Amino acid sequence: MPRGEGFWVYVVPLKRVYWGRRTNRASRAVRMIRDFVRRHTKADRVVIMNEVNELVWSRSREKPPRRVKILVKVEEKEEEGNKIRVATVRLAGKKLRPGQYVPLKEEKEEKEKEKAGTEEEKAETPQESGAE
Repeated sequence: MPRGEGFWVYVVPLKRVYWGRRTNRASRAVRMIRDFVRRHTKADRVVIMNEVNELVWSRSREKPPRRVKILVKVEEKEEEGNKIRVATVRLAGKKLRPGQYVPLKEEKEEKEKEKAGTEEEKAETPQESGAE
C-alpha cells in the first residue's frame, strides 16, 4: 500500500463489469476504477483524468476493456485546515510493471546529488601506492 506521496502502477481488473446489464457497463467501470484506487491508496478523493475515461468509453457503453493499467499519483493537500489525500489516475505506459513504485523527479535528483558527492569524496582522498 502506498505511504506518503509518489507514483504507483496498478492493473485494474474490470471483468466483473460484464456481470451486469449491458447498458451501463462503462459508467460502472469508471466507478470500479475509482473504488479500486480509493481502496488501495486510502485516498479521500480520486481524480480520474480524461485519458482513462476515454479509454473506458472508447468501445462504447456496452464493451469496456477487461483490464486497465493505470498510474496513480498520491498527494496530500491541505483544504480548510484539514489534510486530504488526493489520488490522480492516469494511463500507465506498457513498460511499467504493476505495483512498481516510480520515484518522483525530486527524489531522483537528490539521489544523483548524493552519488556525485560520494564520487567527489573518493576523488579527493589520495590513493596509496603499493611501491614505497
